[in-house]
Amino acid sequence: DLRFGYPAGGLRDAWATELKALLEADAAIAQAVVDISWRIHSHKVQGELTPIPGVKNVLAVASGKGGVGKSTTTANVALALAAEGAKVGILDADIYGPSIPRMMGLSGRPDIEGEAILPKVSHGVQTMSIGYLIEEDTPMVWRGPMVTQALQQLLNETRWDDLDYLVIDLPPGTGDIQLTLSQRVPVSGALIVTTPQDIALLDARKGLKMFEKVGVPVLGIVENMSTHVCSNCGHEEPIFGTGGGEQMAADYGVDLLGQIPLDIQIRMQADGGIPTVAAAPESNLAEAYLSVARQAAARLSRQARSKKLQFPNIKILDT
Repeated sequence: DLRFGYPAGGLRDAWATELKALLEADAAIAQAVVDISWRIHSHKVQGELTPIPGVKNVLAVASGKGGVGKSTTTANVALALAAEGAKVGILDADIYGPSIPRMMGLSGRPDIEGEAILPKVSHGVQTMSIGYLIEEDTPMVWRGPMVTQALQQLLNETRWDDLDYLVIDLPPGTGDIQLTLSQRVPVSGALIVTTPQDIALLDARKGLKMFEKVGVPVLGIVENMSTHVCSNCGHEEPIFGTGGGEQMAADYGVDLLGQIPLDIQIRMQADGGIPTVAAAPESNLAEAYLSVARQAAARLSRQARSKKLQFPNIKILDT
């Protein structure tokens, strides 16, 4: 019996078969029965913050720069974690430019139950976004305090249903929303999305340093648009350069979780409301996202666990 601290549904049968063969290669073992399962714990967050009700772990996905495919990566990593066997949600924290409703094929206002907002569900993933509350072409002409208040309401007033991971799609930059997240939202770990291009790496480094300063562990870097794949001949070309993600990972002592190609199928599937992991789960592209999700979850499982949910607050009153 083996129990992991992260979901691994896609590899469980292969691992069990391999381990069974290894055990039975020992002449002293006539027959081996292997059972693999997992239990996802709540992990330590920054400062004295406590986990959100109904959410074990918050994972922040940041880029520092727009246009590097952060929202597409968020959607596919969330779907990959769900495919591996976890209960997953997505919070679209990009108040000015919400993308998750379109990518997850959702629209319309969420249901209200009492004072709680019920998340909208797509492909087995719970989601919440300001995009459900406004028209798609309505600009959010809000100052910083209004934006941060909206983020906190979406996060805390949504009735998340027993999530193992809540993946937050952050807007680009290191401004009000990122500051609110680092100070008021209990984050277990962060993923940094970048392209190999030097200009993107400059801003990605700022995002990574921000998480370091506030005590949020960076689980790793995802290099998106690593190579361009021609849809006609399949030729791959590194149009944004090579080695940028690897160098950044080496410079800061973090892991390069994966390199995702620039492929037209990823764009078409996200625009169509069925991201790659759901649209083509057996494809090489989906496997790249699954690998990123597994590695991020595995690295989080090695972090210290949160004690906040294990011990109640005990008050002694002199009555």
